[in-house]
Amino acid sequence: MVSTAAVLGVFAVALAMVLTPGPNMVYLLSRSISQGRSAGLVSLGGVALGLVVYVIATNLGLAAVFAAVPTLYLAIKIAGACYLLWLAVSAVRGATKVFEVEGVHRDSNRRLFTMGLFTNLLNPKMAVMYISVIPQFVDPAAGSVFLQGVTLGGVQIAVAVTVNALIVVGAGSIARFLSLRPTWMRVQRYVMGTVLGLLAVRLATDGSRPAPA
Repeated sequence: MVSTAAVLGVFAVALAMVLTPGPNMVYLLSRSISQGRSAGLVSLGGVALGLVVYVIATNLGLAAVFAAVPTLYLAIKIAGACYLLWLAVSAVRGATKVFEVEGVHRDSNRRLFTMGLFTNLLNPKMAVMYISVIPQFVDPAAGSVFLQGVTLGGVQIAVAVTVNALIVVGAGSIARFLSLRPTWMRVQRYVMGTVLGLLAVRLATDGSRPAPA
């Protein structure tokens, strides 16, 4: 039902976005550096639950929208491309300082999990990801829009959780490494900015249209 090209496309988008500094990365790094790996992993559990909530909620709505108003596909395409372009510019500018975690106090596991959940639910990066970007890889003519959306959402979750878990585990070492090598931070920003920019162009110039419901 879901093509290999769609899976690889979502994989590439998810990887580029999870490696681009944002609220989730800042929160996970701050907890991991200040309270240790276990705190970071508990926080990641909350973030992962937030991703699941997004996948279910957006795909329930997505199936209904595609069935009722197929012409919204173009608006979603433009929104997704513009958002990826904005992320590309933000990544190159490097406005977010992911390793500045001064003033972070220790919290209980329950609070860590809850804060991870709400940090993700209130993250506009994730909202637009599921509403405007992943739908670009859904083909209404290939079967259930809902099942395709959930499958591709699962790919994004797998990438996000895996990469974030590796970041949590190596947060202290990563912070020390990059603080001594600012050139690596610049390289990371330009690579991620380029990938996101190319994906934005791909979405904007893709001439495919959804089949009538």
